[in-house]
Amino acid sequence: MRKNFIGLLLGGVVVSLGLSPLLVQAQQPISDAQVGAMVEALRLAAPQTGSQNDGLYSQWQVKPETLKGWSKYCLKKELTPTQFENSPTTAREVVSCITRRELNQQFRASNNNETAAVNGVACWWMTGNYTGCNSGFTATYVQKVVKLYQQERAKPTESPSKVLTK
Repeated sequence: MRKNFIGLLLGGVVVSLGLSPLLVQAQQPISDAQVGAMVEALRLAAPQTGSQNDGLYSQWQVKPETLKGWSKYCLKKELTPTQFENSPTTAREVVSCITRRELNQQFRASNNNETAAVNGVACWWMTGNYTGCNSGFTATYVQKVVKLYQQERAKPTESPSKVLTK
């Protein structure tokens, strides 16, 4: 009996160790390149209202009530719309933080399907929902974001040695 118990225990450890690389692989965070591509796609796809006083802030066209919550989440302090608007670096930092959070969530929800994750984040960005952007303006917007994301991901990344030699 004791021998069977030890065998079962060792067998369970072997199975667990054999599965652990699969679990780690499935839970790997998204890359900086993926976040950067999504942030840039959202910036390039941001609706241009043609009005300077449209109530939207930064190159990403963020609503004031949204940016307060995002800045508190990412920076641990609320930013005013003016602070967000006047600091492109801070705006990019906040948008990157939120984009990473949402992409990670959507990658998990879509079993690591990159296109589905980008679709979900783009829909959420525009509507606050991850689904339902299948027609009209929101569908066009999501398709634009996906296309821009794919273009950004296709761009070659510079290696650190190239950057240093410029």
